[in-house]
Amino acid sequence: MCFSATASFIVGGSLIAVGAVTLKLVKEKRELAFAMIPLLFGVQQLVEGVLWSSFHYNIPDLRTAMTYMFTMFSHVLWPIYVPFAVGLLETDPWRCRAMWVFRFIGVSVSVHLLLLIILMPLNAVADQHVIYISPRLYEWPMMFLYITATCLVSLFSSHRIIRFFGALAILMFIISYAFYTVAFFSVWCFFAAILSVIILIFFRGRRGMPVT
Repeated sequence: MCFSATASFIVGGSLIAVGAVTLKLVKEKRELAFAMIPLLFGVQQLVEGVLWSSFHYNIPDLRTAMTYMFTMFSHVLWPIYVPFAVGLLETDPWRCRAMWVFRFIGVSVSVHLLLLIILMPLNAVADQHVIYISPRLYEWPMMFLYITATCLVSLFSSHRIIRFFGALAILMFIISYAFYTVAFFSVWCFFAAILSVIILIFFRGRRGMPVT
C-alpha cells in the first residue's frame, strides 16, 4: 500500500491468501487467468512493501529494482492481462468480439508504457505515499486508453459482478487522481487490489451461467 510497508505487507499477504482460495474454485482452464488476479495483486503489494523498506533502510539498489518491478505490474502487466482474463470468461459472440478491441488497446498501451519505462528515467520517492516519477508516464491520452483496457473492459462483461468490479475500479481511479494526484498510481493500485476480493465473491456465487 502507498501509506506504509506494514500495510503493504498485510494487504499483500491477505490477497495472496484470497488468491489461493479463489484458485481452488476454478472449474475450467479459461477461468484461471481471472482467478489469478487477487494473487497477482498480492505480489504487487508485497513488492511495494519491499520498496518502502528500501527507503527505511536506505538500500538504493533494492529501491531501484522494486521501483521497476512495481511499474512492470502497474503499467505493463495489467493493461494486457485484464482484457484477456475478462474476455476468456465470455461465451456471448458479440461480447467476445468486443473483447478483442480492448485486448488490442491493452497491448498497445503496455508496449508504449514499457518503452517509456525503458527509455526514460524512472525513480520513486516516499513521503506519506510512494510517488513514481518519470517523464510522460502519466499523460492523459495514454491514461484514458489505460483505464479503457483495465477497467472499461469489465463493463462489457456478461457477468453482473464483473461489471460492478469495473465500475468500482473506474470510480477508485477518479478518486485517486482527484485526491492523491502525485501518488495516484500507488493509491489506485491499492484500491484495485482491495477490489480484487470481488473476484473471490464471483467464483463463490457463480451458478454456471452468466448473470445478466
